[in-house]
Formats: sequence, structure tokens, C-alpha cells
Amino acid sequence: MASTRAAARPEVHNSVTTTGLDVVEQPLGGWARLYENAALRKAVLLIVLALIWELYARWLGNPLLFPTFTATLDALFSGLASGELPSAAAYTISLLLKGYVAGLALAALLTAFASATRIGADLLETLTAMFNPLPSIALLPLALIWFGLGDGSVIFVLIHAVLWSVALNTFAGFKALSPTLKMVGHNYGLSRLGYIGRILIPGAFPSILTGLKIGWAFAWRTLIAAELVFGVSSGTGGLGWYVFENKNQLLIPETFAGLLTVIVFGLLVENLIFRSIENRTVKRWGMQS
Repeated sequence: MASTRAAARPEVHNSVTTTGLDVVEQPLGGWARLYENAALRKAVLLIVLALIWELYARWLGNPLLFPTFTATLDALFSGLASGELPSAAAYTISLLLKGYVAGLALAALLTAFASATRIGADLLETLTAMFNPLPSIALLPLALIWFGLGDGSVIFVLIHAVLWSVALNTFAGFKALSPTLKMVGHNYGLSRLGYIGRILIPGAFPSILTGLKIGWAFAWRTLIAAELVFGVSSGTGGLGWYVFENKNQLLIPETFAGLLTVIVFGLLVENLIFRSIENRTVKRWGMQS
């Protein structure tokens, strides 16, 4: 029998022309580039909100209830020119920093104890369950009895506002850290401080930063509320006292100017300080898009 072999199939090479098809992304147009600018989008939103404020106040027609945005700006610039508003803002910021730093220090000690021992972890979980739901403003009467009028009482309630949120978020970040990262730190033979500084804190920093933001927001609004009581009672104060005093004199545009100053400070801290920290850390490290 004659063996038959199938003829070998000739290889065929097809050349594909990609002329005109190699562009996978078109350049953004002018409007698209503007839309991609987050700062510009937020600025437009603020302008729209200010316009709504102005139109609503003019439609309401009662400056004792709701002054216009332009009247509030006039009162704001007058307060800045007289030096009364900067003085009140400086007093508020100095108190806020004292309470915030003290709260961060206590939160660091409590978190370190919780991370080192099981008793510490149980203590942190128990204390946060007890005191974190307690509004800081509810401690004002006790602060009056314990510390009297003045800065000590305000700093006490600020520490309460900052401590629990920062400690709880930091400890949660440590617990959620990847076991692989922990093993890498142990395999490299890092010291205790090196392990904390190079593994624990960078790995848990998104949670830590969240705690810092929450603590700052709680402290900021607690301070304004506390100054409404302590500032008026002691005859001195910051922005809270400024708002309260102008409200008593029915200077409503000045009252809104004080509130607007509080809002502006909040925007500046969030977008200049915390956003810069976020861009230099968690976004740079690829932990957030």
C-alpha cells in the first residue's frame, strides 16, 4: 500500500495596515479640560450657592431673618477692617489647636496601649462604646464645675471631641492591615519603632487620615458651640462669641459674617491642609485613586 501524505498547508502571512487606527485617545476639548478641573468645579458650585443665597434673601425681603449675600460680605469686610473678626478668629484657632493637639496625643497613647495588649484593646473598645456617642457639648456643665470659666473648660470638651474618633479609626486601620505587610516587616528584622514607622503607620494611614478629619470637624463645631456658652459667660471669646454678641444686638449681617468665617475656615483646612496631606501620602502610595 502506498502511503499517502497530506500536502503541507502553506503558511499565509497577512499584513494589517494600522494607518489611521493607532490613535486610541482623543485630546480633550476646551470644555472637557475645564470640567476635569476639580477646583474649578467646586468654585462654580460655590458661586451658584452664593447666587441662590442672594436671590432667596431678596425674594424673602426680611434682612432681620435672612440677609443677602452682598450684605453679609459687606459685614465681613467691615469686621476684617476693624480687626474684630481677625481677633476673634485668632482666639478660636489658638484654642482649637491646643485641644486638637492634646486630643491627638492622648489618642496616640491609647492606641499604642490597645495595639500592644489585649487589655488595652478591650479598654479602647469599651471606652469608645461609652463615650464616643456622648456629645461633647453635653459635657459643658461638668466642665464648668471642674475647670471653671476660661480656656480649660473649652480644651476639655475639645479633647473629648477629638480623642475617640482618632483613636478608633487609627486602631481599626492597624487591625485591618494586610498580614503580608506585617510578615514583611518581621522578616526584615525591623525594630519596634521601625516596624511602627515603616509598616503600621503607612499601611493604616488612610484610616488615620479619616480619623484626623473627623476629629477636626468634631472639634471645630464643638468649639463654636462651647464659645457660645463660655465666651459669653466670661466676657471674652472667639467666633462663637462674635456670632452670639451680634445676634443679641440684632446685627444679623454681622452674625452671618461670623458664620461665613467658620465655613471659610472649614473649606481652607479641608482643601489646603488635609487634601495636601492626602495627595502626598495615600494617593502617592497608590492607596486611593
